[in-house]
Amino acid sequence: MAENKKHFRNVLVMRLSVLGNVAMTIPVLYPVCRANPDTRFIMLTKKWPATMFHDRPANLKVVDYDVNENHSGLFGLLKLAAHLHKLYDIDAVADLHNVTGTWVVDAYLMFKGAKVVRLDRENPKRKALVTHRTTEPVTPIHERYRWVFRELGFETPDDFTKLYDGRPLPVSPIVPRKEPGQRWIAISPFSSHRQKAYPLELMEQVIARLTEQENYFLFLMGGGKSEKIALRPIAKKYKNVISMAEVKHKFIDEYALLGNCDLMLTMESANMHLASLVDLQAMTIWGPTSPACGYLGYNQVVEDDIQLDMDCRPCSITGDKPCKFGDFRCLKNIDPDDIARRVIEAVEYNVKHQTRATKLAQTHNNQQSTHDDNQ
Repeated sequence: MAENKKHFRNVLVMRLSVLGNVAMTIPVLYPVCRANPDTRFIMLTKKWPATMFHDRPANLKVVDYDVNENHSGLFGLLKLAAHLHKLYDIDAVADLHNVTGTWVVDAYLMFKGAKVVRLDRENPKRKALVTHRTTEPVTPIHERYRWVFRELGFETPDDFTKLYDGRPLPVSPIVPRKEPGQRWIAISPFSSHRQKAYPLELMEQVIARLTEQENYFLFLMGGGKSEKIALRPIAKKYKNVISMAEVKHKFIDEYALLGNCDLMLTMESANMHLASLVDLQAMTIWGPTSPACGYLGYNQVVEDDIQLDMDCRPCSITGDKPCKFGDFRCLKNIDPDDIARRVIEAVEYNVKHQTRATKLAQTHNNQQSTHDDNQ
């Protein structure tokens, strides 16, 4: 351990996309940085995901790049690798992506003498799970990220709590003041793959049920023109419903908002992971994917998930495959009233007890015990 820590002074960490996968690096990377203060970690990702790395350790440098400008294709990636090596004297690479684009950078830096460890994508496990030859879950992505750093010889404590832990949340001009007695719920009805999204007409029924509750305020999360158009009539129709898609905002604004919420209702999407970054309970609706695919949010628990027990699930690791029945029954058959009931019960429980720390601690201890038994 000590020898590796002395040798690896500048470690390139790569997770280029997608947004949710980049967000999932933070609960692993931040503790690694803090546990290894003599090493500088250089996080490489695309421009938009790079802006989510707030409240970061002093020895973490975030570098963004635009694949469509100067770093497209083989020669563009080689140029990027040469630039990184010259600028940061990279002597080790933690490849948390393990795709063709990162292989090019890996190869160049290996040629320059850097040690490279790549993420184990567990493709055989993934294929066996979605073809229903086994029910054995894929190793959670957070644990596979930690494995990469352990293979490089670094300490990998699993002690991330939340961004701004022990410090005031950032103040955002687009986040209203939360008055005593108000219940704030963030609702994220979209996903990068439409196949993973609960039908919006059914989600509107959930929203209608929640707005019947006294002092419930709903914040609809979205971005881009199509999502803005879809959410606008819903926000106008119901009381105490605000569409965040109407307001241009950054990640720091989302952290400010989510840090004041009592719960998030979300698809299996990047917002589930943003909730984890501020220790917000995410009640997640799963359709073609499932927590067994390895992408459950950090410190989120399966008991909070909403999903149907169906022989055809999961049919995809990332939710990008068409439904073999053509109707996405794994989502359409989830009862909106049941979702609303579960949300209300969870929110009222959280308000009454003011924290979910005990539940999370017990879950974490059980997970750690299971992991230790498997070693």
